[in-house]
Amino acid sequence: MHEGSITTQIVESVLGEAKERKGKKVVQVDLVIGSLTFLNPDQVRFWYKMLVKDTIMEGSKLVIKKQDGTVHCDKCGYNGGFQCLNDSAFHIPIPTLECPRCNGTVRIVNGKECIIKSLKLLV
Repeated sequence: MHEGSITTQIVESVLGEAKERKGKKVVQVDLVIGSLTFLNPDQVRFWYKMLVKDTIMEGSKLVIKKQDGTVHCDKCGYNGGFQCLNDSAFHIPIPTLECPRCNGTVRIVNGKECIIKSLKLLV
């Protein structure tokens, strides 16, 4: 469960930005979370609610947008999604990282990001 540590970093970043901009209250935080981070949005929300207590972020709205994972194959030019194997030995889905069209090696284009897209502050 890495959601707690990632959410702690998010909250600390938002509080730092709010302080720098002399914000009195954080109203909303918009996140983009890639599917390849394997972050559970419900767990992020849980940790967020716990971590913002007694701060200027308490009561703020957390909006999470999921970013699908996409890959590119240099061999055949494929751009798009891919399937994940769900191997119970790993306890998480592991991307095949193989082109669904030609079985060539692919590189990840999207899906690894965890970005604070925007903040709404009262100053």
